Order: sequence, then structure tokens, then C-alpha cells
Amino acid sequence: MPLTSEQVHDALRTVKDPDLHKDLVTLQMVKDVQADGDDVSIHIELTTPACPLKDKIRDDIELAVKAKAEEVGTTVKAVNVEFSADVRKANERAKDRDNPLPDVKHVIAVGAGKGGVGKSTVAVNLAVGLAQFGAKVGLLDGDIYGPSLKTMLGLDDVPTPKPRGNILVPFEVHGIRSMTIGKLVPPDKPLIWRGPMAHGAFKQLATQTDWGELDYLIVDLPPGTGDVPLTLTQLLPLTGAVVVCTPQQVALDDATRAVRMFQQLGVEVLGIVENMSYFVGDDGKTYDIFGRGGAEMMAQQMNLPFLGAVPIHMELRVNCDAGEPLKNWRGNAALAEELDRLCKNLAAQISIATLSGKFVQPTLSVS
Repeated sequence: MPLTSEQVHDALRTVKDPDLHKDLVTLQMVKDVQADGDDVSIHIELTTPACPLKDKIRDDIELAVKAKAEEVGTTVKAVNVEFSADVRKANERAKDRDNPLPDVKHVIAVGAGKGGVGKSTVAVNLAVGLAQFGAKVGLLDGDIYGPSLKTMLGLDDVPTPKPRGNILVPFEVHGIRSMTIGKLVPPDKPLIWRGPMAHGAFKQLATQTDWGELDYLIVDLPPGTGDVPLTLTQLLPLTGAVVVCTPQQVALDDATRAVRMFQQLGVEVLGIVENMSYFVGDDGKTYDIFGRGGAEMMAQQMNLPFLGAVPIHMELRVNCDAGEPLKNWRGNAALAEELDRLCKNLAAQISIATLSGKFVQPTLSVS
């Protein structure tokens, strides 16, 4: 006698999502179960298309279903698991009238304590990487003092979409939607902003861009702890922040300040990224130019997730300068694997923060 749907559901109650630490039935991930003789087909809806432990979940499901079959005295020859994904909203404000971006499920800030650590490089590749996994992603160039996404996304020769009234239309390139002030001002014009001007410029880019429905909006912040991060935390319901740094102590000191800033503002720090972690020379030797592992150690000391390390890759620099980020996944296999790991780890931390309800809407006023 074949397994019943109820028996399969019982089996799935023993299978836990490795990141969320709850069973698939409780998490409402089981969308369909079909038992046809010796074959069982199961449809699981994950909380992100970039789930890092999809294969483990599949294996655990197969073991659980076959164990249930043995327990009730029957056999199962094939367990077919189909995955889909629906990125869940970070909070109940997603459709509130006070939320200026009600169709954006998660807003993720990418910040750094100092300039020159590759924050924009990480932001671009997180956005493009998450989109390649199937998510709907937007990328906002919040660095209004030194916008670099125009170059990194290759927007020089891309026509600027005509605004609809006072609504900006984002650029659609590399599978993402993006907006940068770098395309809205002359290329050689210095961007000199006082506090209220910076606040107004960022607010316009963030809230007057027609982002549409997004799973993730990645915001590339200017370095430091100034006006724009304060504006962001006041303006949008943030899911959390990613802090980027290089391994040397002077960068770690500033990164620590950035972490404390987000924490003081009530923003969950989703993880630390160590950029320029090391360099592999043509001789095959690894060179720790900036002192490899410093950011990971800082993450451990501050009890924060470590999302991963990105070594120095010539291809990464070349592709970003050329405005062709997709090439980071088409050439160097090691580079593609490292970037995928960052994206998967970030997606996992977003899902964990969503389920745990860690999100807090800051109430800080900007002066």
C-alpha cells in the first residue's frame, strides 16, 4: 500500500530548514504532495531562490520519506523534489501607506567605515548575483558624493529613460534595475552637498524611482557614518545592512564603527564581507597583502555572520571598470564560486532575519 499524503506530510515534519531551524511544514514550505504508487513528488517553496542548502534539504526529504515508508511497511522507489521560491517580506509594513516602497520586500544597505575597500564592487556583484539566481533585484547608487555605478554597470552609452512626471525610470541592465545620480548630472561636475541637500537628493533617488516589484533592493551607501546612512534608516524599512572591509587593522577599526552605527540605529547587521582578502600570484603562491582573515576575526568577536572573503582578482577589476559585471561569472570559475557564496550567505541571513522578526523600524529623526 503506497504512502498517503498525510504520511508524507508527517515525514516532512521531521525535516528542518538548516538555516531557519524549523520544519518544512511549520514554515509552510510544502506546497504540494503527490503519492503515485512507488513514486512520491513533493513541491517545496523556499524563502529565496539563492538558498545555499537546497541540496541538503533535498537529501533530507528523501531520507525522511523513505524512513516513513519503512516505518509503515511499504516502499518508495523515487522521491522527486521540485523547488520554487517566494522571497518573504521582512515586515508587516510592506504594504503600509507610510512605506514609500511598498512593493519592495527587502531593502539591504551595503556600507563601509572608510572608502577604497570595494564596497561598490561588492554591492554590484551582490545585486547581479542574486538576480542570476532568479530574484527580482534593484540597485540604488546611494553614494551621491562619488557615484561609481555608472561605470561599473556600463551606463555611459545607455540612454537615460525619460521620467514620467516627477518619477524616475530605472535603467534595466545585467538583469537588474538600477538608478544612479551619476547619469543625471554632467560627468565632470563635482557633487558638493550640504546635509539637507544630500538628504533631498538621496530621498528623490530612493522614493521617486519606479522600482516596481522587487525581492531585494541593494543600496550602495557612501563610506562613513554621515547624512545618507541616517536618511536611509529614517526613510525606508531596512531589513539589514552588510559591512564591507579589507583585512588590515586600519580598515577594521572603521568597519567596527560602521557596525556600531547600524546597531545604534536599530538596523540588523546581516554580515561582514572581507574584500581584497588575499592574492594568488602566477606562481600559484598565496600572498596575504593586507593581512588575510582580519574581517572574519572581527565578525567572530562581534558575534556577526561572516558572509565570505573575496580575493584580489584581476578579472574582477577589469570587468567592473568595463561595466560588464556578468563576466565575473563567465570566466574565472573560482571568482564565480566566491561571488555565489556571498549571495547565498546573504540570502540565508535575510531569511533568518525575516523569520526571527529581528527587523526594527528606526525612529531616528534626521537633523
